[in-house]
Amino acid sequence: MLIENKSIAIVGGGPSGLTLARLLQLKGGDVKVYERDFNKNARVQGSPLDMHEDSGLAAIRRAELLEEFKMTFRPGADRTLIMNEKAEVFFNDHETKPEEDFGHEHFRPEIDRGPLRNMLLDSLHPETVVWDSHFLSMERQSEGWLLHFKNGNSAYADLVIAGDGANSKIRPYLTDIKPVYSGVIMLEGNISKENAPQIDALIKGGKIMAFGNSQNILLGQKGNGDLGFYVSFKADENWAANSGLDFSDNTQMLKWFQTEYSEWNPVWEELFKNAKTPFIPRLIYYMPLDQTWEAQSNVTLIGDAAHVMPPFAGEGANMAMLDALELSEHLTDSRYSTLQEAISSYEQTMRKRAAIATQESLENGERMHSEKSLATMLDFFNGHLA
Repeated sequence: MLIENKSIAIVGGGPSGLTLARLLQLKGGDVKVYERDFNKNARVQGSPLDMHEDSGLAAIRRAELLEEFKMTFRPGADRTLIMNEKAEVFFNDHETKPEEDFGHEHFRPEIDRGPLRNMLLDSLHPETVVWDSHFLSMERQSEGWLLHFKNGNSAYADLVIAGDGANSKIRPYLTDIKPVYSGVIMLEGNISKENAPQIDALIKGGKIMAFGNSQNILLGQKGNGDLGFYVSFKADENWAANSGLDFSDNTQMLKWFQTEYSEWNPVWEELFKNAKTPFIPRLIYYMPLDQTWEAQSNVTLIGDAAHVMPPFAGEGANMAMLDALELSEHLTDSRYSTLQEAISSYEQTMRKRAAIATQESLENGERMHSEKSLATMLDFFNGHLA
C-alpha cells in the first residue's frame, strides 16, 4: 500500500479533514490532524449541513458511520417553505416530506456542524487531532515536509493534505490560482426563536427560502433552537467596507434593511430587531472552473482549499467529503505505483467534478438573484417533488 510506513498530516479539522482521517485509519494509515482551534469546543459552529446521497452520505457510509449519523441528524430539518417578499407561502412540503428516506436521491438529511464534527472526532483513534496547531508554513525535508505552527511546534510528515479552507495557507505551495468573487454577498445573522416568534411559527424546525426583487432571505433552524439567516444580494466586492454600517448595531442594521428591502413585509424586520450581533458579511467566492496545477508526490488539497464554491447548490461540504472518500481510495489503491500517480489521478477527477458543482452553484445563484427567482425556484422544487 502506497501509504504504508508513511506519516500523513491533514491540516484542518473540518468535515473533509476528519472524514479523511477516519477513512485512512480504517485502512491502517498513520494520520495526524492539525487543527487551529484550541479544543473541540472552541468554535461556535455555523449553519446546518445537508448531506447528499452520492457524496456526503457516501463518505459517511464508507466511514462506517451511517448508524451514528442516523442517531445524530435532525429529522424534518430539511422541510422547506418557499415564500415571496410579502411572506406569502408558495411551496410547503412539511406535510408530504418523510422524516427519513435514506437511499432516495433527493433525500438530504440535515445535521448541525457541531454534532457532525463530534461524530467524526469520536470515530478517530485517541490523540489523532493535535489541537491549537495554527499552521504557518512548511519547508521540504527529506521526502516530505516540516510543518511549522503558531504555537512554536513543528512536525514532519511524508504527505501533507490541506483541508484548511478557502483561505488555505497550503494551497500556494501547489498553485498561484486565487478565488474569484461571484458578485453576491450573504449577510449572516442569528437570533433566538423567542425573539422572532412570527418567523419561528412559520419555519417549524425546517427552512425558509424567500425571494423578491432579486433579493433573498434564507433561513434555517439550528439544533439549539436559534434561527440562522442570510440576507443575500448582489453588491460590489468592497460593499462591506464602503457601506458605513456598524454590523454590531441592530438599530442601524434594521434601518439598512428597511431601506434596501423596502418592498418586503415588515414581518422580516423581526430578524433584525433582536438579532445577536455582529452581523457577518460573507463574500461569496469560487475557484476558476478551468484551474489546474502540476501534481506533487507529497502534498494535495481537499474541500474549500481545492475548490471553494458558492453555497447555492448545497454542494460545498458534500464535495469536500467526497474528496476525502476519493483521495482515501486513491492513496490505498494498488493500481498506482507511486504516490504522485495516485494524487495526480485524484486531483484530475476532483477538479472536473468540482467544476461541474461550481457551475451549478453559480447558475443557481444567478437564478436566485434574478427578477424571476420565485418562479424559477418553484419550478425547481415542484420538479423534485414530482
